[in-house]
Amino acid sequence: MIDKKTVSELKNWSEKYVKTFRSANPEDQKNIELKEDHTRRVCKEILDIGKTLCLNEEDIYLAEVIAFFHDIGRYEQYAHYRTFSDFRSEDHAMLGVKVLCETGILSNIDQSTRELILRTIGYHNRAEIPQNETQRCIFFTKLLRDADKLDIWRVVTDYYSQSDELRNEIIELGLPDTPEISDEVCAQLVEKRIVKMSSLKTLNDFKLLQMGWIYDINFPRTFQLIRERGYLEKIRDALPQSEKVLNIYSGVESYLEKHCCYNE
Repeated sequence: MIDKKTVSELKNWSEKYVKTFRSANPEDQKNIELKEDHTRRVCKEILDIGKTLCLNEEDIYLAEVIAFFHDIGRYEQYAHYRTFSDFRSEDHAMLGVKVLCETGILSNIDQSTRELILRTIGYHNRAEIPQNETQRCIFFTKLLRDADKLDIWRVVTDYYSQSDELRNEIIELGLPDTPEISDEVCAQLVEKRIVKMSSLKTLNDFKLLQMGWIYDINFPRTFQLIRERGYLEKIRDALPQSEKVLNIYSGVESYLEKHCCYNE
């Protein structure tokens, strides 16, 4: 069983673990802090969504634990590869599962809950959730994916609104900032499919991928927050105002409004 004391102990361990990756290099430290801040906000987002779903106290605590461990693999990833791109390094979710297993930090949690935490973290960045999983695992994976996307949208839309002088290749995954938009990316979005990372050729492709995340959102509260915060519009405004972009935006906006109206 996960209770308030367990959550506090796990958070304390996590904070100490992350401190071991702090760097005297300002750029490296900025990127470490980017992930620390992201994790804290994902915890807030998952609690917000969870409370609207009337989760019981134990499940709220479980959701919080999953959230603050979901990116624990990012620190080793950055230390070894100097990137947050799984495509150019290794799967950060599975690296996080490895860290949690090797450190034994979850050993005091009952086996079924421990395995649920590990599987949920392992699935959170996959293109699709395995459908041969338990309904409980699928539920918590969807909850984490929604919370994670909410804050990634916040990070990237804030970043896109800044001047070019503040460019960060870590956020941009090292993709070239050229005007092109790949036909393959457009085709996947027209079909309301999640864009594959392997399809990305430019920063504009990456922005469209982020816009298309709307097709992988699961809970009413998440749709509500996306609309309130204007994430889709902000990404549209950071893209070339071409017919391709406007058609894709029209599709994602229509999908958002449909789900918001359905849940109101």
